[in-house]
Amino acid sequence: MNRHGPININTATADELDAIPALKGHGFEIVRYRDERGGFSDLRQLAEVPGMTGKADDISAELTVEAS
Repeated sequence: MNRHGPININTATADELDAIPALKGHGFEIVRYRDERGGFSDLRQLAEVPGMTGKADDISAELTVEAS
């Protein structure tokens, strides 16, 4: 978990997302996906982001989904 608590996947920058080891290098794609689709309603949607299938299975302690 990051030292300030979970990061909201609907408001985080690509750099903030890249700072999470399981997401490193995918921040740009996550932000692009979020912007194109109007945000995430569930962390499981990360599997729909290109290149993310199975990579974010155990990061629920580091991310949260809140309305943007």
